[in-house]
Amino acid sequence: MAQILHPGSIVVADWHRCAESKDFFNRILHKKRRRRFGLLESPVMPPHVAVDTVPYKIFISGKAGVGKTALAARLAGMHIPSLHYETTGIETTVVYWPVKLRDSGRVLFFRMQLWDCGENALRRFDHLLPSCKEQVDAVLFLFSFTDRTSFDDLSTQISKWSGPSDNIVKLVVGTKFDLFMHTDVTEREVCRFQEEWHIPVHRIGGEVSDGLDDVAPLLNCLAAHLWHQDCIAARSETHPAETLI
Repeated sequence: MAQILHPGSIVVADWHRCAESKDFFNRILHKKRRRRFGLLESPVMPPHVAVDTVPYKIFISGKAGVGKTALAARLAGMHIPSLHYETTGIETTVVYWPVKLRDSGRVLFFRMQLWDCGENALRRFDHLLPSCKEQVDAVLFLFSFTDRTSFDDLSTQISKWSGPSDNIVKLVVGTKFDLFMHTDVTEREVCRFQEEWHIPVHRIGGEVSDGLDDVAPLLNCLAAHLWHQDCIAARSETHPAETLI
């Protein structure tokens, strides 16, 4: 069963606000705005600072119109399109995010490659979903607070990514949270879903700020669950017999 990690239990919460993190976060900023990284680019640290980079592949799942492309742009600090258009194929976005591990004090750069694929494209082309699932580390399941059907569809989405040997991190993100006058999903229903599925639910509004506070909770949560999963996998490889008991 999936485990919901308490904020700050794996990575230091709000580390981006600490003075000691300034040099690391400056490497993903340019003129106080997020730097855009290509597939072959990465943050450059001074020679005397050794920081490991851990790569992960994250797929963004959800119905058309819930905000998958907007979320990828938001997490990367990119411009969010004002007009909605459905992704015609697969789009990838690279996000670098530095974290400090709680127990060891070690600093890591998480390289998260976000994969976004349009719902209609997945239905039309059979080869797209296997490509998205190949070596994937995490899935973000999206629903919109203004679209009841997208919330009801979550169980179907999650079931497609579950299996006996499933070791994929799963998080749920509710978009358009600040449009409370038009919400079709209640907080009670969200809490009930989280208790039943044991999957963290994050809420994202439509307003975007230029700072890091806007995306830090979700990126820190994602980083914590990915690192926790890797630690469990490493222990299983070291003591394989224990997994059979």
